[in-house]
Amino acid sequence: MQVMDDMLRLRALCTRSISGHGQFTVAERLASIPADTEPDYYGDGGVVTQLERHVAELLGKPAALFLPSGTMAQQAVLRVHADRRGRRTVVFHPACHLDQHEDRGYERLHSLAGRPVGAPTRLLTLDDVTAVAEPVAALVLELPQRDLGGRQPSWPDLVTQIDWARSRGAAAHLDGARLWESAAGYGVPPAQIATLFDTVYVSFYKGLGGIGGCAVAGETDVIAELAEWRHRHGGTLFALWPFAASALSSLNQRLPLMPGYLAHARAIAQELSGLPGVTVLPDPPQTPMMHLLLTASPESLLAGARRVAAEELLWTWRMFTATDDPARQIVELVVGDATCKLTPVEVRDAVANVMMG
Repeated sequence: MQVMDDMLRLRALCTRSISGHGQFTVAERLASIPADTEPDYYGDGGVVTQLERHVAELLGKPAALFLPSGTMAQQAVLRVHADRRGRRTVVFHPACHLDQHEDRGYERLHSLAGRPVGAPTRLLTLDDVTAVAEPVAALVLELPQRDLGGRQPSWPDLVTQIDWARSRGAAAHLDGARLWESAAGYGVPPAQIATLFDTVYVSFYKGLGGIGGCAVAGETDVIAELAEWRHRHGGTLFALWPFAASALSSLNQRLPLMPGYLAHARAIAQELSGLPGVTVLPDPPQTPMMHLLLTASPESLLAGARRVAAEELLWTWRMFTATDDPARQIVELVVGDATCKLTPVEVRDAVANVMMG
């Protein structure tokens, strides 16, 4: 605990960051809310409605709904799909956020049966999903697959999996928390991906850097049902406008930057490719993020990260994910505004310094 507290203290002192958009002050967060923002009333009207219309248009869907959290959003929309089909089984990758990070709320709150298919160390394949014989309410696909370093299936593979869901009478739902990055990776507008799916969830704080919140887009009747579930979940707060206004500003600011983030990610990967003890996953990156497999102990890496933070005022990482090999750890590198302020050589040198312990 003391080590983590010390790392957080060091983080506050750092003026640069290797990953994402860097640290935000409260003033900077509030500055993302325009002074002429029109407030909503319990999620109705004002900038919330403006954001919903913009997202629906951006994703090529008839309607969209703003919700305060992705956990609420995805569980609720899957409940809608399940009730409409009279089925309870939801198929997803073993690393699905719904299953791994939400205390299985889909099961406890909505009586849905999660069915992980495929292997956790690779993307889903058509063979994985066609092996499912029971009736399915929905297939959930995550683009890009965060736990695999931002990997994505080929476009034909993506289409065939969605076609399988449709052939089984199941809904196709996109966990698109990072859809903005996914679109850059495929080199297509977000709507070209979104139109493949019945419903699409997107986040406004991860790659975009908004204060918080998310949206789900889909057919008008599905979104109307989802709005009722938002109310049941307590998600219709008295004032959602600070989140929605920040989301709209961040979306307009950073969506056009995603191709540039991807180009920078690939340039960084190229620099890192010759660094001893470092493996880029995937190489080259498929989206503006990647995982780095580092051959060092977690204690050594933490010591290196602390030293770089203290001496160079450069924030790298405070946690390292263990692998099956105790001598190898994984870290995530998301390319954003802060990363783009560093040259690929500076990123390589920072990683090398962390590796020195």
